[in-house]
Amino acid sequence: MDTYEKLGLLAQDSQYDLACACACSDKDRRRRGLDGRWLYPVPAASGGYGIMLKTLMSNVCANDCKYCPLRGGSDVRRCSLTPDEVATAFMDQIRRRDLIGLFLSSGVAGTSDQTMERLTAAASILRKRHQYRGFIHLKIIPGASTAAIDEALRLASAVSLNVETPGARHFEKLSKSKDYLRDIIAPIKYISEQTARGMPRSRVRCSTQFIVGASDETDREIIHYMGGIYDKLHFNRVYFSAYQSDTVNLFGETETVETRHARLTREHRLYQADFLLRRYGFASAEMEYTGAGNLDLSADPKEIWATRHPEFFPVRVHTADASALLRVPGLGPVVVERILQTRRHRRIPDLGGLRVARKLAAKAGAYLDFS
Repeated sequence: MDTYEKLGLLAQDSQYDLACACACSDKDRRRRGLDGRWLYPVPAASGGYGIMLKTLMSNVCANDCKYCPLRGGSDVRRCSLTPDEVATAFMDQIRRRDLIGLFLSSGVAGTSDQTMERLTAAASILRKRHQYRGFIHLKIIPGASTAAIDEALRLASAVSLNVETPGARHFEKLSKSKDYLRDIIAPIKYISEQTARGMPRSRVRCSTQFIVGASDETDREIIHYMGGIYDKLHFNRVYFSAYQSDTVNLFGETETVETRHARLTREHRLYQADFLLRRYGFASAEMEYTGAGNLDLSADPKEIWATRHPEFFPVRVHTADASALLRVPGLGPVVVERILQTRRHRRIPDLGGLRVARKLAAKAGAYLDFS
């Protein structure tokens, strides 16, 4: 294969790692370019969205992660790009279209540090030879040394290392080639320390990802870990990827269309819970669960919380602070800001004049006091 044939295959294989763009709305979803390569929309610092090229350097992998179609021993077409090929192809893409950056990951070809060396070499060529000053997101390979992580942090705008499961017990069911504490938790903590406020690499954004439903973890466990990732490690984003199998799952159970759809709904509910933690002022301990320890699939977690806490409502539109208004189902940060601005000048008889969708206005109205 030539460079572009390899890039087409490796860009397609990179779809399994979501830790760069959430798929909560149409504007966030990945799309194919005219040449067949995957392009990912990401929020731009100046507002709006830009397009990022995402690819693996290699789909060769020594690890045995059961949920991954590219794991060692699986029957897939293998290939690798050199650092020069990655840099040249990316700069060619930059000349063809307006891209805002590169997301570069890889299967583990050789050791973790050998793989990291190739990833950082590609980034170094872009930074030095091509004088590229734009966005580069580098994947940190599980088990990478602190020296390899330091080099990635020096070159990258953002990094990610997937936590995969909430705890070693679940992780051990998915991989025997990696050690959870040594290969996942230790480097994640090191990344957190090196990118903490006041540190030289504090500008680097950090993210991680959970594989949802590959093991028998509960949403309660995931959200507990997610709270720690935000509150203690201060990562910028947590992503979720629903495990999907065509026939039989990792526990030997037959997969049906219904179970696959339920897992995708579960992923969506976790993203909603993530928004509550990041943007709505909720704490991870406030999430409400079913008896099995999972989020209710029938409604969003904010609405479930509201129905279980009637003592909190109604919220007074003209006196409540932003944190209270954000707990009202149907109200988000944009509408809450409109309420705060409008009530300074006039009374608000209803949400009709605040450019709120009729369905959301009706939902929120049941929890509000306009007197």
